[in-house]
Amino acid sequence: MTASAKSILIVEDEPTIAQILLDYLKKAGFAPFHLEDGRAALESIRRQPPDLVLLDLMLPGMDGLSVCSQVRTFSNVPIIMVTARVEEIDRLLGLEAGADDYICKPFSPREVVARVTAVLRRMAPSPSLLPQPALVEIDLEGQRISFGGKRLDLTPTEYRVLSLLAARPGRLFSRAQILDLAYPEDEDVSDRIVDSHIKNIRKKLAAILPEADVIHSVYGIGYRFEV
Repeated sequence: MTASAKSILIVEDEPTIAQILLDYLKKAGFAPFHLEDGRAALESIRRQPPDLVLLDLMLPGMDGLSVCSQVRTFSNVPIIMVTARVEEIDRLLGLEAGADDYICKPFSPREVVARVTAVLRRMAPSPSLLPQPALVEIDLEGQRISFGGKRLDLTPTEYRVLSLLAARPGRLFSRAQILDLAYPEDEDVSDRIVDSHIKNIRKKLAAILPEADVIHSVYGIGYRFEV
């Protein structure tokens, strides 16, 4: 393990699971540490944010959803929610609270390492890409978006939806989140209208770069923007 190893906070109250995660993450070259109480984890993140948090849903002191929601008031540290509750509503609640990904128990420790690596990779800019022009350019003042160097002809709603997704590449947004963040509060619409706008946005993106599939669907949950 090097001095630059990414720090991973494991918030888990089952000692056996915590130890397995510690062992696998250390072997993968990370610098993991462990807390078993929700409130203690919140204070630790506030004092010195780690590079990523593996956050169990059911915790003593403060549950994982509450911890996640509180962290999002002061930090954008990547959070992967770990839960034994596999119902869709539990996954959605985690995403609504600000989690970047989720893993359901029982899980393979190798899968956890792969998810951690993937989330950290999504959050970090690739140096090799920095000198190149951005694929997506968002003009906040002019309310315009360019894709592949060409301006997109978007409706106001399509602009809000695409700018929401493109501003946080790799982040999974549920339909409910997109409705809350991209639609006017006084507009009474179904969450399925999001699918319709995504379909139209994809057509306009494909008209410029047919090979660039950048808006990805996650079945039963929502969408993420990923180059």
